[in-house]
Amino acid sequence: MRKSGHVTAIVGPLLTAALAASAAHALDEQAGEAQAIRACDERLCRMLVQKDPTGEDLKCRLSKTWAKSTIKEADQRDLKWSFGDARCTVEINISRAAIVSALNGGKESKFWAPPHTANCVVEQDGQVKPVKATLAPKIVFKHGKAEKIWINLMSVDGPTNIQTTLATAAQLNDSVGLFHRAMLKSVNRFIYKHCPNSYPQLQAKAAGK
Repeated sequence: MRKSGHVTAIVGPLLTAALAASAAHALDEQAGEAQAIRACDERLCRMLVQKDPTGEDLKCRLSKTWAKSTIKEADQRDLKWSFGDARCTVEINISRAAIVSALNGGKESKFWAPPHTANCVVEQDGQVKPVKATLAPKIVFKHGKAEKIWINLMSVDGPTNIQTTLATAAQLNDSVGLFHRAMLKSVNRFIYKHCPNSYPQLQAKAAGK
C-alpha cells in the first residue's frame, strides 16, 4: 500500500498496530500518534541533514491509523482495498550508521532495513481483525538519491483475504513496480525537501560545521 506519513518514506511500510478483535466501529486516531510520528520524523531528519554517523540509532515506537477512504486512494486497476479502516504499530530500530552511509555512499550504496514486525488491525465484515506482517525494506541509492526500492515482505499472518491483498501488493511492487515510482518520489522528497524545509535549524547547523 502507499506510504503514509513522512517517517515511513524511509523505513518502508513498517507502521501497523496490534489490537485485540472487537465489535466494529470506525478506528479513531489514538492519543499520541501524531506526536510520536513528529518526534521520530525530527530524529530521522537530524540524521539525514547532518549526516553524522555517530550518535544514537533510530529507535521509535509508532502507531498510525488510516481511514478506509485514505487507503483507497492507492487503489490500482489490479489491486483494490475492500476492507475498512486500519491501524498499525511498529517498533523501529535502525542503525544510524547504516542510514547515513546509504546517503554518503557515492555512486551507489544500499540500505537494507533489518526485519521489523508490524502488528495491525483491519476492519472486516463488522469486526476488527488482527494482522501481523514482517518486512525488511531495501533501497538502492545512487549519488545520494533513491533509485530502487523493495517492500520485501517476509511474512504476513491474518485473515486469508487480507493476507492475499497485502502479499499481492508487495509482490506487484517488488516484481513489476506497481508503487515503485511513487515510493521513490516520496523517499527523495522526504530527504531533500521535507527535512531541510521542516527543520531549517538542522540545515544551518550542518552548513556551519
